[in-house]
Amino acid sequence: MSLNGALNASVSGLRAQSAAIAAVSENIANASTTAYKTREMSFQSLVTGNQTKSGLSSGGVVFNSYQNIDNQGQIQAYDKSTYIAINGNGFFVVTDDVANQPSGYTYTRNGSFSTDAAGFLVNSEGYYLLGQRTDELGNVISGSANDLNSLDPIDVNQISGTAQSTTEIRFDMNLPADAAIADTFNNSIELFDALGVSHTVSITWLKNAANDWTATFSDPVLTSTGVVSGTIDTDSGTAGIQTSIDVTFNGDGSIASFNPAIPAFDITGFTTGANNSSVVLDWGTVGQTNGLTQFSSNTTTPSLEIYLIDQDGVRFGQLSNISINETGLVTAAFENGVRLPVYQIPIATFPNPGGLNHVEGTVYDENEAAGNYNLRLPGQGNAGNIIASALEQSTTDTSEEFNKMIVAQQAYSSAAQVVSTVDEMFQDLISAVR
Repeated sequence: MSLNGALNASVSGLRAQSAAIAAVSENIANASTTAYKTREMSFQSLVTGNQTKSGLSSGGVVFNSYQNIDNQGQIQAYDKSTYIAINGNGFFVVTDDVANQPSGYTYTRNGSFSTDAAGFLVNSEGYYLLGQRTDELGNVISGSANDLNSLDPIDVNQISGTAQSTTEIRFDMNLPADAAIADTFNNSIELFDALGVSHTVSITWLKNAANDWTATFSDPVLTSTGVVSGTIDTDSGTAGIQTSIDVTFNGDGSIASFNPAIPAFDITGFTTGANNSSVVLDWGTVGQTNGLTQFSSNTTTPSLEIYLIDQDGVRFGQLSNISINETGLVTAAFENGVRLPVYQIPIATFPNPGGLNHVEGTVYDENEAAGNYNLRLPGQGNAGNIIASALEQSTTDTSEEFNKMIVAQQAYSSAAQVVSTVDEMFQDLISAVR
Protein backbone atom coordinates (compact mmCIF):
# COMPACT_ATOMS: atom_id res chain seq x y z
CA MET A 1 0.00 0.00 0.00
CA SER A 2 1.34 3.41 -0.90
CA LEU A 3 1.59 6.30 1.53
CA ASN A 4 -1.22 8.00 -0.39
CA GLY A 5 -3.34 4.85 0.03
CA ALA A 6 -2.61 4.75 3.74
CA LEU A 7 -3.52 8.43 4.05
CA ASN A 8 -6.78 7.98 2.15
CA ALA A 9 -7.74 4.96 4.27
CA SER A 10 -7.05 6.79 7.53
CA VAL A 11 -8.96 9.89 6.38
CA SER A 12 -11.97 7.72 5.51
CA GLY A 13 -11.68 6.26 9.01
CA LEU A 14 -11.70 9.76 10.49
CA ARG A 15 -14.86 10.58 8.55
CA ALA A 16 -16.55 7.36 9.61
CA GLN A 17 -15.71 7.73 13.29
CA SER A 18 -16.73 11.39 13.20
CA ALA A 19 -20.13 10.26 11.91
CA ALA A 20 -20.28 7.62 14.66
CA ILE A 21 -19.61 10.29 17.29
CA ALA A 22 -22.31 12.48 15.70
CA ALA A 23 -24.81 9.60 15.91
CA VAL A 24 -23.95 9.04 19.56
CA SER A 25 -24.34 12.76 20.20
CA GLU A 26 -27.78 12.75 18.52
CA ASN A 27 -28.91 9.70 20.50
CA ILE A 28 -27.83 11.14 23.85
CA ALA A 29 -29.43 14.50 23.02
CA ASN A 30 -32.73 12.67 22.34
CA ALA A 31 -32.63 10.38 25.36
CA SER A 32 -35.82 12.09 26.61
CA THR A 33 -37.51 12.68 23.24
CA THR A 34 -40.91 11.00 22.94
CA ALA A 35 -40.84 7.96 20.59
CA TYR A 36 -37.29 8.73 19.37
CA LYS A 37 -35.59 5.77 17.67
CA THR A 38 -31.86 5.30 18.24
CA ARG A 39 -29.60 6.12 15.28
CA GLU A 40 -27.08 3.43 14.44
CA MET A 41 -24.05 3.30 12.11
CA SER A 42 -23.08 0.53 9.72
CA PHE A 43 -19.52 0.26 8.36
CA GLN A 44 -18.26 -1.59 5.31
CA SER A 45 -14.74 -2.06 4.00
CA LEU A 46 -14.16 -0.24 0.72
CA VAL A 47 -11.44 -2.76 -0.33
CA THR A 48 -10.69 -5.93 1.62
CA GLY A 49 -7.36 -7.68 1.16
CA ASN A 50 -7.04 -6.79 -2.52
CA GLN A 51 -3.55 -7.54 -3.89
CA THR A 52 -1.88 -5.90 -6.87
CA LYS A 53 1.54 -6.48 -8.54
CA SER A 54 2.95 -3.67 -6.48
CA GLY A 55 1.48 -4.93 -3.20
CA LEU A 56 -1.67 -4.23 -1.13
CA SER A 57 -3.98 -1.68 -2.74
CA SER A 58 -5.32 1.27 -0.81
CA GLY A 59 -8.54 0.63 1.12
CA GLY A 60 -10.84 2.48 3.41
CA VAL A 61 -14.27 2.38 4.95
CA VAL A 62 -17.72 3.48 3.86
CA PHE A 63 -20.49 4.11 6.38
CA ASN A 64 -24.20 4.58 6.55
CA SER A 65 -26.56 5.79 9.30
CA TYR A 66 -30.03 4.38 9.97
CA GLN A 67 -32.66 4.29 12.69
CA ASN A 68 -34.14 1.20 14.32
CA ILE A 69 -37.67 2.40 13.54
CA ASP A 70 -39.34 -0.84 14.61
CA ASN A 71 -37.70 -0.93 18.05
CA GLN A 72 -40.27 -0.66 20.86
CA GLY A 73 -39.65 2.03 23.45
CA GLN A 74 -40.81 1.75 27.04
CA ILE A 75 -44.34 3.00 27.79
CA GLN A 76 -44.74 5.58 30.54
CA ALA A 77 -48.07 6.62 32.03
CA TYR A 78 -49.12 10.28 32.13
CA ASP A 79 -52.07 12.10 33.65
CA LYS A 80 -53.39 13.44 30.34
CA SER A 81 -56.43 11.96 28.60
CA THR A 82 -55.25 12.77 25.05
CA TYR A 83 -51.78 11.22 25.35
CA ILE A 84 -51.54 7.84 23.61
CA ALA A 85 -48.81 5.32 22.87
CA ILE A 86 -48.56 2.31 20.57
CA ASN A 87 -47.39 -0.93 22.12
CA GLY A 88 -46.41 -3.01 19.11
CA ASN A 89 -46.27 -2.32 15.39
CA GLY A 90 -47.66 0.68 13.59
CA PHE A 91 -47.85 4.45 13.45
CA PHE A 92 -50.32 7.28 13.94
CA VAL A 93 -51.25 9.08 10.71
CA VAL A 94 -50.49 12.80 10.99
CA THR A 95 -50.11 15.90 8.87
CA ASP A 96 -48.32 19.23 9.27
CA ASP A 97 -51.12 21.07 7.44
CA VAL A 98 -54.85 20.49 8.05
CA ALA A 99 -55.49 21.30 4.38
CA ASN A 100 -53.13 18.56 3.13
CA GLN A 101 -54.31 15.88 0.74
CA PRO A 102 -53.63 12.20 1.63
CA SER A 103 -50.42 12.33 -0.44
CA GLY A 104 -49.07 14.76 2.17
CA TYR A 105 -49.87 12.58 5.18
CA THR A 106 -47.00 11.25 7.27
CA TYR A 107 -46.51 8.78 10.14
CA THR A 108 -45.26 8.99 13.72
CA ARG A 109 -45.33 7.18 17.05
CA ASN A 110 -45.20 10.43 19.01
CA GLY A 111 -48.61 10.45 20.71
CA SER A 112 -48.18 13.60 22.82
CA PHE A 113 -51.42 15.10 21.50
CA SER A 114 -53.22 18.05 23.04
CA THR A 115 -55.77 20.59 21.80
CA ASP A 116 -54.34 23.70 20.19
CA ALA A 117 -55.94 27.15 20.00
CA ALA A 118 -57.82 26.22 16.82
CA GLY A 119 -59.27 23.07 18.40
CA PHE A 120 -57.11 20.47 16.63
CA LEU A 121 -55.29 17.62 18.34
CA VAL A 122 -51.60 18.31 17.69
CA ASN A 123 -48.46 16.67 19.13
CA SER A 124 -45.29 18.24 20.51
CA GLU A 125 -43.75 18.38 17.02
CA GLY A 126 -46.66 20.34 15.57
CA TYR A 127 -48.28 17.47 13.65
CA TYR A 128 -52.06 17.10 13.56
CA LEU A 129 -53.66 13.76 14.44
CA LEU A 130 -55.92 12.22 11.79
CA GLY A 131 -58.94 10.04 12.54
CA GLN A 132 -62.08 8.58 11.01
CA ARG A 133 -65.48 10.03 11.92
CA THR A 134 -67.85 7.73 13.81
CA ASP A 135 -71.54 7.53 14.59
CA GLU A 136 -72.86 7.79 18.16
CA LEU A 137 -72.16 4.08 18.68
CA GLY A 138 -68.49 4.44 17.74
CA ASN A 139 -68.78 2.79 14.30
CA VAL A 140 -66.68 4.29 11.51
CA ILE A 141 -68.96 6.12 9.07
CA SER A 142 -66.72 5.76 6.01
CA GLY A 143 -67.27 2.67 3.88
CA SER A 144 -63.56 2.54 2.97
CA ALA A 145 -61.85 2.44 6.36
CA ASN A 146 -58.52 1.31 4.85
CA ASP A 147 -58.29 4.41 2.65
CA LEU A 148 -56.37 7.52 3.67
CA ASN A 149 -59.25 9.54 2.18
CA SER A 150 -61.38 8.39 5.13
CA LEU A 151 -59.20 10.44 7.49
CA ASP A 152 -59.76 13.97 8.74
CA PRO A 153 -57.83 16.15 11.17
CA ILE A 154 -59.49 15.75 14.56
CA ASP A 155 -61.16 19.10 15.21
CA VAL A 156 -62.52 19.53 18.72
CA ASN A 157 -64.12 22.88 17.86
CA GLN A 158 -66.55 21.11 15.52
CA ILE A 159 -67.92 19.28 18.56
CA SER A 160 -70.17 21.86 20.21
CA GLY A 161 -72.75 21.13 22.86
CA THR A 162 -75.29 18.33 22.85
CA ALA A 163 -78.68 17.42 24.27
CA GLN A 164 -80.53 14.12 24.46
CA SER A 165 -84.26 13.69 24.01
CA THR A 166 -86.12 11.58 26.59
CA THR A 167 -86.99 8.18 25.13
CA GLU A 168 -87.77 6.20 28.30
CA ILE A 169 -89.13 6.98 31.77
CA ARG A 170 -88.96 4.40 34.52
CA PHE A 171 -91.40 4.27 37.44
CA ASP A 172 -90.98 2.52 40.77
CA MET A 173 -94.20 3.63 42.50
CA ASN A 174 -96.96 2.18 44.68
CA LEU A 175 -100.65 2.96 44.09
CA PRO A 176 -102.58 2.74 47.40
CA ALA A 177 -104.73 -0.40 47.53
CA ASP A 178 -106.62 1.11 50.48
CA ALA A 179 -107.78 4.13 48.43
CA ALA A 180 -111.52 4.50 47.88
CA ILE A 181 -113.16 4.08 44.49
CA ALA A 182 -113.02 7.38 42.54
CA ASP A 183 -110.07 8.65 44.61
CA THR A 184 -107.49 10.55 42.54
CA PHE A 185 -103.79 11.18 43.08
CA ASN A 186 -101.33 13.36 41.20
CA ASN A 187 -97.66 13.40 40.35
CA SER A 188 -95.53 14.91 37.60
CA ILE A 189 -92.58 13.90 35.49
CA GLU A 190 -89.81 15.93 33.83
CA LEU A 191 -88.60 15.16 30.33
CA PHE A 192 -86.40 16.80 27.71
CA ASP A 193 -86.98 17.47 24.04
CA ALA A 194 -84.35 17.03 21.32
CA LEU A 195 -83.08 20.57 21.97
CA GLY A 196 -82.50 19.85 25.65
CA VAL A 197 -85.40 22.00 26.87
CA SER A 198 -87.13 20.77 30.05
CA HIS A 199 -90.87 20.04 29.99
CA THR A 200 -93.21 18.83 32.75
CA VAL A 201 -96.07 16.38 32.27
CA SER A 202 -98.66 15.95 35.05
CA ILE A 203 -100.36 12.59 35.65
CA THR A 204 -103.67 12.05 37.44
CA TRP A 205 -104.27 8.53 38.81
CA LEU A 206 -107.96 7.58 39.16
CA LYS A 207 -109.04 4.44 40.98
CA ASN A 208 -111.90 3.03 38.88
CA ALA A 209 -112.50 -0.14 40.89
CA ALA A 210 -110.62 -2.66 42.95
CA ASN A 211 -107.32 -3.38 41.14
CA ASP A 212 -108.26 -1.01 38.29
CA TRP A 213 -106.62 2.39 37.69
CA THR A 214 -106.47 4.97 34.92
CA ALA A 215 -103.53 7.35 34.43
CA THR A 216 -104.49 10.56 32.60
CA PHE A 217 -101.69 12.69 31.15
CA SER A 218 -101.74 16.45 30.68
CA ASP A 219 -100.11 18.17 27.74
CA PRO A 220 -96.49 19.11 28.52
CA VAL A 221 -95.66 22.56 29.80
CA LEU A 222 -92.35 24.38 29.84
CA THR A 223 -90.82 23.64 33.22
CA SER A 224 -89.48 27.20 33.39
CA THR A 225 -92.79 29.02 32.70
CA GLY A 226 -95.64 26.53 32.98
CA VAL A 227 -96.87 27.44 29.47
CA VAL A 228 -98.24 24.56 27.37
CA SER A 229 -95.46 23.44 25.02
CA GLY A 230 -96.86 20.50 23.00
CA THR A 231 -99.58 17.88 22.53
CA ILE A 232 -99.51 14.46 24.14
CA ASP A 233 -101.01 11.26 22.71
CA THR A 234 -100.86 7.99 24.66
CA ASP A 235 -102.10 5.78 21.82
CA SER A 236 -101.01 7.02 18.41
CA GLY A 237 -102.52 3.90 16.81
CA THR A 238 -106.04 5.08 17.63
CA ALA A 239 -107.76 7.91 15.78
CA GLY A 240 -107.85 11.17 17.70
CA ILE A 241 -105.82 12.27 20.68
CA GLN A 242 -105.66 9.81 23.58
CA THR A 243 -104.48 11.00 26.99
CA SER A 244 -104.92 8.00 29.29
CA ILE A 245 -103.53 4.52 30.01
CA ASP A 246 -105.35 1.84 32.02
CA VAL A 247 -103.54 -0.38 34.53
CA THR A 248 -104.95 -3.42 36.30
CA PHE A 249 -103.39 -5.37 39.15
CA ASN A 250 -103.52 -8.91 40.42
CA GLY A 251 -104.62 -9.75 43.93
CA ASP A 252 -100.97 -10.01 45.04
CA GLY A 253 -100.20 -6.39 44.06
CA SER A 254 -98.43 -7.30 40.81
CA ILE A 255 -99.33 -5.87 37.39
CA ALA A 256 -102.07 -7.74 35.52
CA SER A 257 -102.29 -5.71 32.29
CA PHE A 258 -101.83 -2.41 30.52
CA ASN A 259 -104.11 -0.82 27.94
CA PRO A 260 -102.49 -0.01 25.52
CA ALA A 261 -100.33 -3.11 26.04
CA ILE A 262 -97.12 -1.06 25.85
CA PRO A 263 -97.40 2.10 27.99
CA ALA A 264 -96.01 4.99 25.97
CA PHE A 265 -96.85 8.43 24.64
CA ASP A 266 -95.89 10.74 21.78
CA ILE A 267 -95.44 14.48 22.02
CA THR A 268 -95.97 16.55 18.88
CA GLY A 269 -95.85 20.24 18.06
CA PHE A 270 -93.18 21.33 20.52
CA THR A 271 -93.30 25.11 20.77
CA THR A 272 -89.51 25.08 21.15
CA GLY A 273 -89.17 23.84 17.57
CA ALA A 274 -87.78 20.48 18.67
CA ASN A 275 -88.51 17.26 16.80
CA ASN A 276 -91.47 15.17 17.96
CA SER A 277 -90.74 12.74 20.78
CA SER A 278 -91.75 9.14 21.47
CA VAL A 279 -91.41 8.06 25.10
CA VAL A 280 -91.72 4.50 26.43
CA LEU A 281 -93.00 4.19 30.00
CA ASP A 282 -91.21 1.45 31.92
CA TRP A 283 -93.93 0.66 34.45
CA GLY A 284 -92.70 -2.85 35.13
CA THR A 285 -93.41 -6.36 33.85
CA VAL A 286 -96.84 -7.99 33.78
CA GLY A 287 -97.05 -10.51 36.61
CA GLN A 288 -94.24 -8.89 38.59
CA THR A 289 -93.75 -6.09 41.12
CA ASN A 290 -90.71 -4.46 39.51
CA GLY A 291 -92.35 -1.14 38.58
CA LEU A 292 -95.89 -0.08 39.49
CA THR A 293 -97.40 -1.97 42.43
CA GLN A 294 -100.66 -1.86 44.37
CA PHE A 295 -100.24 -2.36 48.09
CA SER A 296 -101.64 -0.59 51.11
CA SER A 297 -100.30 2.80 52.08
CA ASN A 298 -97.79 3.33 54.84
CA THR A 299 -99.67 6.44 55.89
CA THR A 300 -102.98 7.05 57.60
CA THR A 301 -104.31 8.84 54.54
CA PRO A 302 -103.81 6.82 51.32
CA SER A 303 -101.29 8.40 48.98
CA LEU A 304 -98.86 7.62 46.19
CA GLU A 305 -95.49 6.30 47.31
CA ILE A 306 -92.84 7.24 44.77
CA TYR A 307 -89.57 5.34 45.11
CA LEU A 308 -88.04 6.28 41.78
CA ILE A 309 -88.95 8.19 38.63
CA ASP A 310 -86.02 8.29 36.23
CA GLN A 311 -85.66 9.27 32.57
CA ASP A 312 -82.82 9.12 30.04
CA GLY A 313 -83.02 12.64 28.55
CA VAL A 314 -80.53 15.38 29.35
CA ARG A 315 -80.55 19.12 28.98
CA PHE A 316 -78.11 20.93 26.68
CA GLY A 317 -74.48 20.78 27.79
CA GLN A 318 -71.24 22.25 26.43
CA LEU A 319 -68.19 20.15 25.60
CA SER A 320 -66.08 19.74 28.73
CA ASN A 321 -63.42 17.17 27.91
CA ILE A 322 -61.87 15.00 25.20
CA SER A 323 -60.35 11.61 25.91
CA ILE A 324 -58.87 8.72 23.91
CA ASN A 325 -59.28 5.14 25.11
CA GLU A 326 -57.50 1.83 24.44
CA THR A 327 -59.64 1.10 21.37
CA GLY A 328 -58.56 4.37 19.74
CA LEU A 329 -61.97 6.01 20.17
CA VAL A 330 -61.92 9.77 20.69
CA THR A 331 -64.78 10.48 23.08
CA ALA A 332 -66.34 13.85 23.80
CA ALA A 333 -67.64 14.39 27.33
CA PHE A 334 -70.23 17.12 27.91
CA GLU A 335 -71.27 19.09 30.99
CA ASN A 336 -74.63 17.28 31.09
CA GLY A 337 -72.93 13.90 31.55
CA VAL A 338 -73.35 12.71 27.95
CA ARG A 339 -70.34 10.94 26.42
CA LEU A 340 -70.22 10.48 22.65
CA PRO A 341 -67.57 8.79 20.48
CA VAL A 342 -66.66 11.15 17.63
CA TYR A 343 -63.52 9.78 15.94
CA GLN A 344 -61.73 6.46 15.55
CA ILE A 345 -57.93 6.54 15.45
CA PRO A 346 -56.51 3.89 13.10
CA ILE A 347 -52.99 2.46 13.20
CA ALA A 348 -50.98 2.41 9.95
CA THR A 349 -48.73 -0.61 9.45
CA PHE A 350 -46.06 -1.37 6.82
CA PRO A 351 -44.44 -4.64 5.73
CA ASN A 352 -40.99 -3.07 6.21
CA PRO A 353 -41.17 -0.03 8.52
CA GLY A 354 -37.39 0.27 8.37
CA GLY A 355 -37.76 1.39 4.76
CA LEU A 356 -39.73 4.53 5.63
CA ASN A 357 -38.19 7.89 4.76
CA HIS A 358 -37.17 10.03 7.71
CA VAL A 359 -38.83 13.46 7.36
CA GLU A 360 -37.82 15.13 10.62
CA GLY A 361 -37.88 14.42 14.32
CA THR A 362 -39.97 11.29 14.84
CA VAL A 363 -41.93 11.72 11.58
CA TYR A 364 -41.63 9.38 8.59
CA ASP A 365 -43.09 9.12 5.11
CA GLU A 366 -44.06 6.13 3.02
CA ASN A 367 -41.75 4.73 0.43
CA GLU A 368 -41.54 1.77 -1.96
CA ALA A 369 -39.00 0.12 0.31
CA ALA A 370 -41.49 0.18 3.20
CA GLY A 371 -44.29 -1.45 1.19
CA ASN A 372 -47.95 -0.51 1.03
CA TYR A 373 -49.65 0.85 4.13
CA ASN A 374 -52.59 -0.78 5.89
CA LEU A 375 -54.99 1.08 8.16
CA ARG A 376 -56.15 -1.16 10.99
CA LEU A 377 -58.01 -0.83 14.24
CA PRO A 378 -55.80 -1.07 17.33
CA GLY A 379 -54.99 -4.71 18.05
CA GLN A 380 -56.26 -5.85 14.65
CA GLY A 381 -53.93 -8.05 12.61
CA ASN A 382 -50.32 -7.01 13.21
CA ALA A 383 -51.27 -3.54 14.45
CA GLY A 384 -50.15 -2.73 17.95
CA ASN A 385 -52.38 -1.81 20.85
CA ILE A 386 -53.05 1.74 21.95
CA ILE A 387 -52.16 2.56 25.54
CA ALA A 388 -54.26 5.46 26.82
CA SER A 389 -52.81 8.29 28.91
CA ALA A 390 -49.26 7.16 28.11
CA LEU A 391 -46.31 7.96 25.85
CA GLU A 392 -43.62 5.83 24.26
CA GLN A 393 -40.17 6.78 25.53
CA SER A 394 -36.92 7.13 23.59
CA THR A 395 -35.09 3.88 22.78
CA THR A 396 -31.75 5.51 23.64
CA ASP A 397 -29.72 3.62 26.26
CA THR A 398 -27.21 6.18 27.52
CA SER A 399 -24.83 3.57 28.97
CA GLU A 400 -24.66 1.83 25.59
CA GLU A 401 -24.11 5.17 23.86
CA PHE A 402 -21.14 5.93 26.13
CA ASN A 403 -19.62 2.58 25.18
CA LYS A 404 -20.05 3.43 21.50
CA MET A 405 -18.49 6.83 22.11
CA ILE A 406 -15.40 5.30 23.73
CA VAL A 407 -14.92 2.86 20.85
CA ALA A 408 -15.40 5.59 18.24
CA GLN A 409 -13.04 7.93 20.10
CA GLN A 410 -10.30 5.30 20.24
CA ALA A 411 -10.75 4.46 16.55
CA TYR A 412 -10.65 8.15 15.66
CA SER A 413 -7.47 8.65 17.68
CA SER A 414 -5.89 5.66 15.98
CA ALA A 415 -6.81 6.95 12.51
CA ALA A 416 -5.44 10.36 13.46
CA GLN A 417 -2.20 8.68 14.56
CA VAL A 418 -1.96 6.99 11.16
CA VAL A 419 -2.32 10.41 9.49
CA SER A 420 0.43 11.79 11.74
CA THR A 421 2.72 8.84 10.98
CA VAL A 422 2.16 9.13 7.22
CA ASP A 423 2.98 12.84 7.51
CA GLU A 424 6.28 12.02 9.22
CA MET A 425 7.10 9.44 6.55
CA PHE A 426 6.39 11.98 3.83
CA GLN A 427 8.74 14.43 5.61
CA ASP A 428 11.47 11.78 5.76
CA LEU A 429 11.00 11.01 2.08
CA ILE A 430 11.22 14.69 1.14
CA SER A 431 14.36 15.10 3.27
CA ALA A 432 15.98 12.08 1.57
CA VAL A 433 15.27 13.55 -1.85
CA ARG A 434 16.91 16.80 -0.85
